[in-house]
Amino acid sequence: MPTVISVNGFRFFFYSNDHDPMHIHVEKENKTAKFNINPIELVRSSRFNANELKKIRILIEENLELFKDNWNDYFNS
Repeated sequence: MPTVISVNGFRFFFYSNDHDPMHIHVEKENKTAKFNINPIELVRSSRFNANELKKIRILIEENLELFKDNWNDYFNS
């Protein structure tokens, strides 16, 4: 599970066998979520509250190019 970044306790990562569409997984403590990247949309969430999901979305927006570049580097090499 390659970790792309960790910010404020949130770990953003993808699985080595992930698939299209481009997306990012997020975990913190016992909470998980999955967001598609283009466009940014929540696919599923477990235990994150609305405020946390909003923070995650902002972090994804702020790091969007990093996530795209890491996805492309990992899966297209």
